[in-house]
Amino acid sequence: MAGIVGYGAHLPRHRIKVEEIAKVWGADAPSYKKGLMLREKSVPPPDMDTITLAVEAAKNALKRSGGVNPVDIGAIYIGSESHPYAVKPSGTVVAEAIGATPDIHCADFEFACKAGSEAMFVALSHVDSGYMKYALAIAADTSQGAPSDALEFSAAAGAGAFIMGKDNLIAECLFTHSYMTDMPDFWRREHQFYPQHGGRFTGEEAYFAHTKGASKALLKKSGLKPSDFTYAVFHQPNGKFPQRVAFELGFTQEQIDPGWLAPRLGNTYSGASPIGLTATLDVSKPGDLIFMCSYGSGAGSDGFVWKVTQRIDEVRDKAVRTHKLLDENLIYVDYGTYAKFRRKIKMNE
Repeated sequence: MAGIVGYGAHLPRHRIKVEEIAKVWGADAPSYKKGLMLREKSVPPPDMDTITLAVEAAKNALKRSGGVNPVDIGAIYIGSESHPYAVKPSGTVVAEAIGATPDIHCADFEFACKAGSEAMFVALSHVDSGYMKYALAIAADTSQGAPSDALEFSAAAGAGAFIMGKDNLIAECLFTHSYMTDMPDFWRREHQFYPQHGGRFTGEEAYFAHTKGASKALLKKSGLKPSDFTYAVFHQPNGKFPQRVAFELGFTQEQIDPGWLAPRLGNTYSGASPIGLTATLDVSKPGDLIFMCSYGSGAGSDGFVWKVTQRIDEVRDKAVRTHKLLDENLIYVDYGTYAKFRRKIKMNE
């Protein structure tokens, strides 16, 4: 059975509070804090992008892998909607940075916020088929939100990485299921810096319809019910959506708490549910079942059922835990610094 051999995350230290953004644009900060359950978000500094985040997360995954040699990794897939280059892969840079062999398959994945989970799905499939011993899937983003747009209050940065294999598993993948339709709720055309969104369509017709569609199908396929799981992780464009969908499906607050990071981290796009999974693995115990469902605009969801093994107790502290990255050594910035970091001030050429 294929599953996770090593996992890791990486997050920026910098943060900006929703009040700091709101005071610049005259927005109602309490509505974002109470209505969408957002308090602050991560901000990548100028020297941090999807590739640097991916490298650090991959190194943490290797630390927990029990000695996997990077030259034995047969594929590196990076899911993101903020690859630094329009024409140049991110995966080849990461491969060289971690010491992988040139005899490797690399690909950059895109599917809005579920690009990371589709990288996980393909990496798992390669390993499960026996085509390669190990495959590395990385979910990383430095997401964009236009000035004064609602997305600016949530668009954040972070990465989660998973080495998939069959030996010395940390978590077995028992079941998967994907569900998608042509629902254009969010998009960014070529040469556009900021994405656009379909307002109210991003909720019921998009996020909730697809997350529920994949989740219900996965529960049916597995023969399991929400109460059988110790934890659950959902895509989190804000704090409210994953909480609501969890409750409507029959999960509890206690089940989602470890991976419910958006209120303090923001929406890390492709990284949202994968980073939530790393935080959940950090506190899980052998035998725990973890339900995971991503969401990506355009639109679709990937669902996974993970079963934690005895190895979790051996490896969880071989790399920094996600909640430590989330809470410690933080640097808070004002809007001017944030705008400089995110290159929101454009000069006429």
